[in-house]
Amino acid sequence: MQPQDTAGVQYSRWNDSSQDEVSVSTTPTATSKWNRIYNLLCTGKCGIAVKVMCGMALFWVIFIIGYLTGYYVHKCK
Repeated sequence: MQPQDTAGVQYSRWNDSSQDEVSVSTTPTATSKWNRIYNLLCTGKCGIAVKVMCGMALFWVIFIIGYLTGYYVHKCK
């Protein structure tokens, strides 16, 4: 079999000797800046804390928008 340049799995079946061959090749992946930020902020205990803080912030934004909307809709003239 030829060596592969890309990562992946290649399956080939030899008809004459009834053998199956599975080849797995991997390439080292370069971790980009965005993957590092994602891994830092979205996984593990830090990820849970970030999600809780974002949820609380979203709750207060929706609460304030609802309060202001209700105030102006039901305001006495």
